[in-house]
Amino acid sequence: MSKAQQGTAIVTGASAGLGRIYADRLARRGYDLVLVARRGDKLAELADTLAREYGVQVRPFVADLSRSDDVERLADLIRDDAGITLLVNNAGVSVPGATTTLDPADVAWQQAINVDAVNRLSLAALPQFLARNRGTLVNIASILGFGFLPSSTFYSAGKGHVANLTRALQNEVQGTNVRVQLVAPSVTATEIWDEDRLNAMDPRIVMTAEDCVDAALAGLDLGEQVTFPSVEDAQLWKNFEEAAARLMQGAMSGKPASRYLAAAHA
Repeated sequence: MSKAQQGTAIVTGASAGLGRIYADRLARRGYDLVLVARRGDKLAELADTLAREYGVQVRPFVADLSRSDDVERLADLIRDDAGITLLVNNAGVSVPGATTTLDPADVAWQQAINVDAVNRLSLAALPQFLARNRGTLVNIASILGFGFLPSSTFYSAGKGHVANLTRALQNEVQGTNVRVQLVAPSVTATEIWDEDRLNAMDPRIVMTAEDCVDAALAGLDLGEQVTFPSVEDAQLWKNFEEAAARLMQGAMSGKPASRYLAAAHA
């Protein structure tokens, strides 16, 4: 596929970690790029490297996605540039800690990047993709969107939002040529982790950023709607979906469950 056919991909959080690898892999596939991050020096360096190595056009877009005005600038670009065919909502931060010790300002900052920016950029991209009947939205969540750890309460809640949002959007684009992929990594060696915590982990459970992105893109190529880069047994996800469907169906009743009626009359 030619570069003109691939179009332009936007990658948020592109200066490091998964975003930097996504930028490299998408440039290798022939996409022109808009790279979004706060660190302009790193973006400029990466843009020069990718343009020189792959012969694609690369535009740095310096933005802090915790700031509403910066998110809106990027949303305007998405709405105005008909050449954009792929958006990777990758930018994310983690503020670990128990609820009793967390600073509410830090939680709000995490929410702005991990949840609010994903909402607004998805809202900007999908109507354009649907109008053209072409485009791909990739939202990076986490395995913690399906579970939680004692120190991950608000991070898990935010990633759970991204997971549910993305799954619901997949229903909206059924029957079109627009694709929406949810990616849910487990522990991955990126800057989102404190270095001491990462080094203390069993290295057998830590995936490299390169392997994570390559698996995610392979999942996209395979037509997966949900990609868990480190989950070997694909049946686990099917079981999860089936159990969720049964729970939803089981809730479709206007009467309290019998155990509650029995307790109320005891």
